[in-house]
Amino acid sequence: MDKQAIIDLLNADIRDEHAAIIQYLQHAYAIGEGEEAGEIEAIAREEMRHLDWLAEQVVELGGKPDMARGQIDLTGNEAAEWMSHDVDAEERAIAQYQAQIEAIEDPAIGRLLKRILADEKSHRGDFAHLSEKLAVETAEGAGADEAPVSLPERAAEGTSPHIVDILQTGIRHEYTVILQYLYHDFMGPDCEIGREMEMQAINEMQHMGWLAEHLAQVGGHPDMEHTDLVLDGTLPEMLQADIEAERAVTKDYTQQIAQLQDKSLKELLTRIRDHEIYHDELFSDILDEVQKRAPTNFTVGSLMKKSKE
Repeated sequence: MDKQAIIDLLNADIRDEHAAIIQYLQHAYAIGEGEEAGEIEAIAREEMRHLDWLAEQVVELGGKPDMARGQIDLTGNEAAEWMSHDVDAEERAIAQYQAQIEAIEDPAIGRLLKRILADEKSHRGDFAHLSEKLAVETAEGAGADEAPVSLPERAAEGTSPHIVDILQTGIRHEYTVILQYLYHDFMGPDCEIGREMEMQAINEMQHMGWLAEHLAQVGGHPDMEHTDLVLDGTLPEMLQADIEAERAVTKDYTQQIAQLQDKSLKELLTRIRDHEIYHDELFSDILDEVQKRAPTNFTVGSLMKKSKE
């Protein structure tokens, strides 16, 4: 199998890992606080690790990681049903990785895929257990609540549409910059800068979780779609795009904080806003350092190649 064919297979895996992360997080947020939601979020974090490993392998092969998302399944209106869909997702992943292990001759890539496969088999068992457990809990609580509603149809009834819009807008922003910062990490030529980008992406994932959980608490469900990503250009141009994203959202959060009466949401947005100010300052320092070290007409790819020479 030639190099491009392997890159294509790994990018398909990246898209599916991306989908799994979002599907599992949506289910965790819908379930709410508790042991089950914590278990699902832990699995989503492991899928994020897989995405990171696969993206690094794609870059190592000379390709670019695909930041598009595969198909997600949000059908069903009870937690046990959601877990059964997650079992299905893991079954597909297991079959896909097994086929690739047989098809790809590169021993290092095969070793990586076997490592990921071991996790997916464990996840399948975890979701099967959760499905059974949640089905029992649902049966025991039958009739106690109103008829369940599917995730895409959930609305935060009784909550100000303005509050819902603030939360949904924040979630979309955080999702966007998570992907953008991870991509800049994958494609960057400097390990130290890459680690900083990854850490800030993890921080933005915390923000997304806090906002989504707040929305779930008022009965809504996050609309987890990202806006446009800045993935091309020189490294300084990418960093400048990250700085602009941070400054724009800092301005938005500052305006929203001034308008809010809800104390808990006001405190949450203030905390997130202050983190964004830190990101802006950090990226600005990194940009200054990059501009001192490298010509601005270098692309990320050419810088990466130069760093390996």
